[in-house]
Amino acid sequence: MANKSSVLLFFIDGLGIGTRGPHNPLDNLDGATPLAVFQNEEPARFLDGIVVPTDPTLGVPGRPQSASGQTTILTGVNAPAQIGYHKQGFPNQALRDIIQTHSIFRQLTEAGVAPITFANAYSRRFFVERPRWVSATTAAVEAAGLNFRTIDDVKAGAAVFMDYTNRFLIEKGEDVLERTEEEAATVLASIVAQNRFTLYEYFITDKVGHAQDMALATVVLTSLAHFIRELLNRLDLERTTVILTSDHGNIEDLTSRNHTLHQVPTIVWGAHRERIAARIQTLADITPAIVSELANG
Repeated sequence: MANKSSVLLFFIDGLGIGTRGPHNPLDNLDGATPLAVFQNEEPARFLDGIVVPTDPTLGVPGRPQSASGQTTILTGVNAPAQIGYHKQGFPNQALRDIIQTHSIFRQLTEAGVAPITFANAYSRRFFVERPRWVSATTAAVEAAGLNFRTIDDVKAGAAVFMDYTNRFLIEKGEDVLERTEEEAATVLASIVAQNRFTLYEYFITDKVGHAQDMALATVVLTSLAHFIRELLNRLDLERTTVILTSDHGNIEDLTSRNHTLHQVPTIVWGAHRERIAARIQTLADITPAIVSELANG
């Protein structure tokens, strides 16, 4: 591990590059935060990372959706083109078949890249009452036969929940401590340091976008920006590449409950940012870029 490169894929659900105005909670953020670039004309570089406006429509008419967009990100297969439409919610059987064969975790395992992990913890309910529908990330992890992290891992400082502050878990009665952005960043950075590939998923942005709650959106985005900055400060960016991306737009325009047609931001930080950023134009380019980087690095 010491001399090998690593990649963190930081997935944010429902974050597009929008336009300035009162409809966009990103306009309420301090201009020094990482997320403040996701509006109107974004810079080519930010915090020494490269911003790549990325196409989530993938040549298929209609609004990009979560199930097909996430499947595309996590496999490198243009899922909407393959099934003929943008699929919302959770992956159907056709998308699960794509994930089973092409999951980024499976591709990396078959390429001999190890160790690899999903940093998110799952609540006890997931293991006790297996849901009928699972996310693309869950299906991608299972396709490679990897273990899931648990609430016990959160307590041990070895996992991050989708709500990295743990407030959601506390509200649900879990016996865990609330975390600051700095504390959560420290935990995630430690996981990244122990793995060649790490995936972290955050989807509260999409939920807030659908709720059209400007006050909450501003709070969530401000906290998320703080978390990202603290995470970058704790990573060895000479060895680790961070790729932040999203599946579709939403929270950047609160005038509608629907997803947007905006491009999404892919931001690449780290020593190999130029090489990786040059490969990305659409969501289908992300997994191939990561697999190539790690299999050859």
